[in-house]
Amino acid sequence: MVCGQVKPGDTVLVLGTGSVSLFALQFAKIAGARVIATSSSEEKLEKLKRFGADIVVNYKAVPDWGQKARVLTDGRGVDHVIEVGGPGTLAQSITACRMGGHIALIGVLTGFAGQVSIPALFSNQIRISGISIGSRADQNDMIRAIEANRLKPAIDRGFPLQEIANAFKHYESQKHFGKVCLEL
Repeated sequence: MVCGQVKPGDTVLVLGTGSVSLFALQFAKIAGARVIATSSSEEKLEKLKRFGADIVVNYKAVPDWGQKARVLTDGRGVDHVIEVGGPGTLAQSITACRMGGHIALIGVLTGFAGQVSIPALFSNQIRISGISIGSRADQNDMIRAIEANRLKPAIDRGFPLQEIANAFKHYESQKHFGKVCLEL
């Protein structure tokens, strides 16, 4: 929201159904943006629609999902990508971006190093912002937005602390939609 300055009418692409992507979907919707969301699970794609995604794409069925996002925006490309995959998904995110678009690099689920097409970045004037944490003022703004819009995090399932191993197994299964929590 801060680095990308999402505004009404923008198109935001969120990758997957983890908690970062789902919160990004919620914030994009309250900002008036259209959201394209990806998953490899048809069940999760249906949940994404119910959660507010305007368009969903199965990245297993459509491996060139970056180009699909361009098609879905009439060839223009998305304004913002919430990039949580890292090197394994960044090339597709670059393809999905419009000229002058923004990629918020928030996660590295596919590793820490990879190849990037530098010409694709500079010829399309794409901005990449590494996001790890914002300022205190940004956090206060976020809290006010959460309260004003009554946003709730997507919580997939809670586990008693004694079942922490099962919580990690559930998380690793990639069947969760949102947060996997421990109950104290």
